[in-house]
Amino acid sequence: MSNAPIGVFDSGLGGLTAVRQLRRILPNEDIVYFGDTGRVPYGTRSNSTIKRYAMQDAKFLLKHNVKMIIAACGTVSSVASNLKNDLPVHYTGVVSPTCFAAAKATKKKKIGVIGTSATINSHSYRDLIHGFDSEIEVVEQDCPLFVPLVESGFIDKDDPITRLTIERYLEPVMKAEVDTIILGCTHYPIIKKAISQVVGDSVRLIDSGKETAIYAAKILKQNNLLCADKERKGKNEFYVSDTPDGFENVASVFLGENVSYTVEQINIELY
Repeated sequence: MSNAPIGVFDSGLGGLTAVRQLRRILPNEDIVYFGDTGRVPYGTRSNSTIKRYAMQDAKFLLKHNVKMIIAACGTVSSVASNLKNDLPVHYTGVVSPTCFAAAKATKKKKIGVIGTSATINSHSYRDLIHGFDSEIEVVEQDCPLFVPLVESGFIDKDDPITRLTIERYLEPVMKAEVDTIILGCTHYPIIKKAISQVVGDSVRLIDSGKETAIYAAKILKQNNLLCADKERKGKNEFYVSDTPDGFENVASVFLGENVSYTVEQINIELY
């Protein structure tokens, strides 16, 4: 058993949706979160830059003696999948757990994948889904405006700007008559209700943060690394690379509750 914390990182604060799920599934575990708010978004960066950023983020978390690292970022998980080979602790991104869940969920063998431009251009979700079942049709669509919409607070399902943006991006996905859509960025669950309203109840939305949290819990259990004290409540530490001003307001949206945490700004370029 291990009381060491779980490390989670993302290009911004979207990865807090994964933290929300981890706290629900593993309430005894300590979590150290790093959001690279000074360099967000990763989705428009070159592959080499994304890989360098991801390694720096992971090195920062290793300084906190974490027992596992989760890249709660679809872009990193897609572009820097080799990161696990360079780390001394257990690691997972969001792609593999999410693809597995989607392949199990689809009845029509038609899956839509939405994500950042870097994620979609890597075809990571498509390729892994085909690894599970080559007969599944995968329709990919990048949605570059979703992250800034969420970061700017346009998250209400009835907001006309949000709805029109979703309708515009998801038109080709819906024309393909998919029955399952992967939310391939941890920001996207924040507008899940708005997306569901556009695509309809018959389309199942797969939350990458939720599926990754379930997978992380499984790995920790298999390796006897779960917290030994089942009565304790896990602690959370939050770090960002830009000013922490306004963190509480944004974090409240992503975590689904009012928060009042101390957040520390660090220089990620030192790692």
